[in-house]
Formats: sequence, structure tokens, C-alpha cells
Amino acid sequence: MTSFDWSQALRERGLRVTRQRLAVLEAVAAHPHQSAEVIHAQVARVLPVITVQSIYTVLHDLSSHRLLRRFDPPGSAARYETRTEDNHHHAVCTECGRIEDVDCVHGEAPCLEVPTSLGMQISVADVVFRGICDQCAAARSERAVIA
Repeated sequence: MTSFDWSQALRERGLRVTRQRLAVLEAVAAHPHQSAEVIHAQVARVLPVITVQSIYTVLHDLSSHRLLRRFDPPGSAARYETRTEDNHHHAVCTECGRIEDVDCVHGEAPCLEVPTSLGMQISVADVVFRGICDQCAAARSERAVIA
């Protein structure tokens, strides 16, 4: 795994380099698709006095400057990732909640066709695949055999 120069990325977007921003970016890069509460727990190991509200503020700030991408899985808290420069989707296991990136076959946003009568220029189309991951399916099969 290569390290990324988050300080440079912050400066390129006109943002000050702070310990809070760097810690959040490192936590999200190391463990993508986590909620703000999980990110807070990870960052608090490095910055013990940081509050959950501060985490939300930093996440919002970094997302608005496209250093993070916010993903809102159905029925779950928002999740965050550093993969912001491409058009990709997500697959969510409905049993364990695992989230995986799915590359877009089309490649460019938007990847869905909308009716011209809509009267909008669509820039992003979020696609969420929902199903059961291989591990949960295997566990389900084991339970069925035992029962």
C-alpha cells in the first residue's frame, strides 16, 4: 500500500493542514466505508480529546472539498471513503453490512440514462447493489444443515 500526501491534497484545495483533518483522512483511507462514530473511535486513539461533533464537521468539510466521498447506504448511517475521483458504485450485504466498491461498467458519470423530459443535467447516479456476501451465505447454509 502506498502512502498518500494528504497535506498536499489539503493545500491544493485551499484548506489548512490540521491534525484533525489528517487523522480523519488517514482513518478513512485505512478503513473505508465506516460511519462517523467508527471514524471517531479510530481518530480518538491518536487525538483523544476530539469530539464526535468535530468529526462530523471535518467529514462534512472534507466531503464538500471532494477529499472524501459520502455514501448513504439504505437503512444505515452515512459512510465515507477516499475514493472520490472515479465513478463507482457499492454492494452492501444485507446480513452483515459489509460494503464493497463496484467499478462502473459504463465508466463515466452518470451511468444511467434519464428521460430527456426530466429537465435536469444529471452528474451522478448512485447505484447500490444489495444482497448477501459469500461469508453470510455460507453461514446461512451451515445453519440450514444444522437445523
